Amino acid sequence: MLPLFPPPPGRVADLGAGSGRDAAALARLGHQVVAVEPTPELREIGKRLHADVPIEWIDSALPGLPGVHGPFDLVLIVAVWMHLEYGDREAAMTRVRSLLSPMGRVLITLRHGPAPSGRRMFDVPLSETIRLGRRVGLDPLAVREQPDLQGRAEISWSALVLQATSRRPRE
Repeated sequence: MLPLFPPPPGRVADLGAGSGRDAAALARLGHQVVAVEPTPELREIGKRLHADVPIEWIDSALPGLPGVHGPFDLVLIVAVWMHLEYGDREAAMTRVRSLLSPMGRVLITLRHGPAPSGRRMFDVPLSETIRLGRRVGLDPLAVREQPDLQGRAEISWSALVLQATSRRPRE
């Protein structure tokens, strides 16, 4: 999906950045990156691992993202969306749209398959995510389905790139 990302220098938000792998890679390409991670331990690991990379770290979380201010040319939501309940996904999509620049893009990855024991996860259909995006003025630009990179036969992933449109969101 990298060819669909805006060229550097762009402003990028990595929501649920974890230890910052994606944030660091994009910063190294020349983007201005804001890594949003609610888990203090992961933020600290990310800051330590990528101390040499200019990343702004913010303690915040979907759906509301307090303290996160756009506009962003690209928003990454990688391996995060399936942790949100339906109502939170609706609110989060609206909030993400509000953070985008006029032609900004969003990459969302969706995990499909059984949740690990003790983990809060929801099976999120790709069609639902596309519908929620369209409702707030985000059109699908690309979809990619792929098997799990860790080789788990029961797990697969969808990657969806949405692009902001100039039309008004639907109520």
